[in-house]
Amino acid sequence: MISLKIFTFNAYSENTYVLYDETKECVIIDPGMYEGYEQNELVSFIKEENLKPVLLLNTHCHLDHVFGNKFVFDTYGLKPKFHKGELAVLEAVPGYAPSMGFTKYEVSPLPDEFLPETGTITFGNSTLDLIFAPGHSPAHLCFYSKADDLLIGGDVLFYGSIGRTDLPGGSHQQLLQNISEKLFVLPDETKVYPGHGPATTIGFEKQHNPFF
Repeated sequence: MISLKIFTFNAYSENTYVLYDETKECVIIDPGMYEGYEQNELVSFIKEENLKPVLLLNTHCHLDHVFGNKFVFDTYGLKPKFHKGELAVLEAVPGYAPSMGFTKYEVSPLPDEFLPETGTITFGNSTLDLIFAPGHSPAHLCFYSKADDLLIGGDVLFYGSIGRTDLPGGSHQQLLQNISEKLFVLPDETKVYPGHGPATTIGFEKQHNPFF
């Protein structure tokens, strides 16, 4: 059974997720912490719950989702895993972060291995399926637990909205198609935990999302 902790970090109010199960192994997804107090918040929670971080995952590599990659590597020795199509996105961050006011950005380590478009990742007794859903970014992945009816959706589908598609590598048409064909086929009760804002469900978005 997966338990989930949500942190909201940085100027973009980005959602950082820690997933863990009864084995106490945990996965850190999209670490957005930028300030020291945000780093402390994450570390304190992991200590309090006696968790063992075993994976660092990025749904995609826009700056607000990778601010904490270097910190997680320094603290827990984990290099990020993401789809190789996001590498150019990650490598662009140091070039534009200062112009957006983020002068303290610490360059993320690069993956030892990339994640495929389909397949599974395991930690503890838990399994996450990979769902490849580009459109917001060139090679965006979502992480789905069938057993727990939950989807870590990154910036694909939001409560009543969708990810922006005006950034380099974005495509409005592709995003809508991926949501329809890959996310809306999941069970209605699947809880969607997005990269920003409140959680929602597949069923609710199928009925009420104004983009569909």
